[in-house]
Amino acid sequence: MAYQEITNTSYGQRLSGSIKSIGTGFVLFIIGTILLFWNEGNFVKTKKSIQEAQKVAVNVNDVSTVDPSLNGKLIHASAFANTNDVLSDGLFGVSETAIAINRKVEYYQYEEKSSSKKKDKIGGGQETVTTYTYEKKWTSAPVSSGDFHDPAYRSSNFVLANIEAKTEHAQNVSFGGYKLPAFIISSIEGSTPAEVKLSDDELKQWETKIAGNKPDSAATQRVHVSGNEVYFGNSSANPEIGDVRVTLFKTLPAEISIIAKVVNTTFEPFIASNGKTFSKVEMGTVSAEKMFADAYSSNNMLTWILRLAGVLLVIFGLMAMFSILSTLFKVLPFLGSIVGAGMGLVCVLLGSAWSLIIIAISWLWYRPLISIILFAVAIAGIWYLRKKGKKRTGKIEN
Repeated sequence: MAYQEITNTSYGQRLSGSIKSIGTGFVLFIIGTILLFWNEGNFVKTKKSIQEAQKVAVNVNDVSTVDPSLNGKLIHASAFANTNDVLSDGLFGVSETAIAINRKVEYYQYEEKSSSKKKDKIGGGQETVTTYTYEKKWTSAPVSSGDFHDPAYRSSNFVLANIEAKTEHAQNVSFGGYKLPAFIISSIEGSTPAEVKLSDDELKQWETKIAGNKPDSAATQRVHVSGNEVYFGNSSANPEIGDVRVTLFKTLPAEISIIAKVVNTTFEPFIASNGKTFSKVEMGTVSAEKMFADAYSSNNMLTWILRLAGVLLVIFGLMAMFSILSTLFKVLPFLGSIVGAGMGLVCVLLGSAWSLIIIAISWLWYRPLISIILFAVAIAGIWYLRKKGKKRTGKIEN
């Protein structure tokens, strides 16, 4: 059942909050501006480093033995990443010859969600109705319920066992005649169930450990092992709050393709002339052309994600800085809504124009032609705002 809280904010409190938000908005605006400028430069630098790496990369068909002539060169090669290291998870009796052992831990918990509806009042006050709902779900960490808003759910969460999730990697992984460094080993993917092997005595020890967390005379067994899963609770088919699910996986030796710089019998990232590093790891036998294409694609995707984040920070920053204008008119709710909608549109247009200008300034150092186009678009946006503003002023005067 949903739980609701109703709070009332006076006109003075709203004005005070809007004044405080000016500082927050300014910080967001600055962060967004810096992110936009840095992101464009980083995109160009990363692209140039990939291009430089692509020009000097050497395709090596056979790395079964160490070739001294390759020392210091950036190579592309495909081979079997193999290891004889035996990795273990002592808590759950797992011992495997593998590149990695991964222990995934999940907790069955109540999670609090909230939604708010705000209603402006005549005189500038505001009523906020916040609805809190609670959902049982598996989470990656225990959820603190001590500050839940609904007293019925407060302090309802607990865990039968607090177990740390972890991943262990092999130290010795061969790549033909070469040894892979840690940064490549950690990039090798693959997830195969790792069978849990707990003796009867170990199961009894776990039962004893969790018994004190929630005594229950009716429960005769709370630790269940099935394949690569250990379940702490009465029944995995009917999970209860406090239950814990531990799943073990292993990464087996596999064919991989790499682009990296040869250093004697191992590898390190390639350092471009602009200081940016580059290396690439993909599963299976993948051509150099495909791997470089993927690198360009990843750079483009990251740039667009950060670009959007920067623009949103700038826009939200402006909205926070100028929110006091709409708050001033909240004495009459309908008037405040009109001003707020207008200010929102203005902030979107100004924020977008400002973002384009910052992007254009950044690109001036790298792509002058594109920056000129961006400047033109930004100026057109500002001109449009001024034109609309003059029209509104003319209507008011008439």
